[in-house]
Amino acid sequence: MIPPEMRLAFRVIWGCAGLGGRKRFQETSLEVMDKNSSLGAIDGISELCFSFGVVSDIQYADLEDGYNFLRTRMRYYRYSLHHLEGAIEEWNEESNHLFFVLQLGDIIDGFNAQYKVSEESLQNVLKEFEKLKAPVHHTWGNHEFYNFSRDYLRNSKLNTKFLGDQIAHCPETTPSENYYAYHFAPFPKFRFILLDAYDMSVLGMDQSSPKYQDCMKMLKEKNPNKELNSPQGLSEPQFVQYNGGFSQDQLDWFDAVLTFSDTNQEKVVVVGHVPIHPDCSDDTCLAWNYRDALSVIWSHKCVVCFLAGHTHDGGYCIDTHGVHHITLEGVIETPPESQAFGTVHVYPDKMVLKGRGRVPDRIMYYKKD
Repeated sequence: MIPPEMRLAFRVIWGCAGLGGRKRFQETSLEVMDKNSSLGAIDGISELCFSFGVVSDIQYADLEDGYNFLRTRMRYYRYSLHHLEGAIEEWNEESNHLFFVLQLGDIIDGFNAQYKVSEESLQNVLKEFEKLKAPVHHTWGNHEFYNFSRDYLRNSKLNTKFLGDQIAHCPETTPSENYYAYHFAPFPKFRFILLDAYDMSVLGMDQSSPKYQDCMKMLKEKNPNKELNSPQGLSEPQFVQYNGGFSQDQLDWFDAVLTFSDTNQEKVVVVGHVPIHPDCSDDTCLAWNYRDALSVIWSHKCVVCFLAGHTHDGGYCIDTHGVHHITLEGVIETPPESQAFGTVHVYPDKMVLKGRGRVPDRIMYYKKD
């Protein structure tokens, strides 16, 4: 039984906080809809460029189902692995079209650390991903840091930086080893950028390091609560311990990559575990300095979409600059009879998300120049 003084912490930590070139093939958008979707008619017909898979907040643990603090939401810790297995089976059926999968973070649940089975649980999930016929790009969320240190993750299979592009003639696009971020171009004129939403954080860091101390100082200045996972009374409720943010070093690198993409007339999808727009997330599940990330994005023409997880309910908005923000529904709160993943079909003028189960279908047209 959880002591009364710890219930809010547990509710937040285990709740909201959980909260290059392959051959181009010919296919029309209408054909894709006939085979894979009930979205209905789509304006215009264009060639499909490529497709990719998305999944978030698997949060696997070998535990019985449990409830959130309010006992209103069920968590399917053990069954989340079966959901992943089903997703991989469907993605493999699309293997001729699927270029890669984005795993948006929180691959195993923080309860694994409590029971000292973090490595075993991670291996169980990675064994499922090994069955996938396409490469996987992993993002790090707060539950990664509940289970592992940043140094451990850097040397683990969850580090997929090796899949990133190296642009020799533009050294500003080479990310630092101080944060986990990289970019890659799976198809001409399309680039994906993975950001480290816990570059500024008190999770997973050496507590004696200057960076940890600076982040803790900032967090306590923004959040005077004794329990740092509590947003109670905060004017900026995103300043809680289970969120994180982007260092200026990473934002400068992000800006340089987007400048490169602007110059080369690319379309860019940005990926991070934590949402950066209030209209697609609960206010308590936003990145600490989400406004800084939005400011960088809005100073460029190339960004068409931001993909995130973290908020298990999911969310969507299109911002004032025409950028789509999708927060993917979490696997962990998906009942056995449903699903929670998607495939995104990318066209020259739009992206079409074909969701499964709790993930809705969406058509996202690119903003006009």
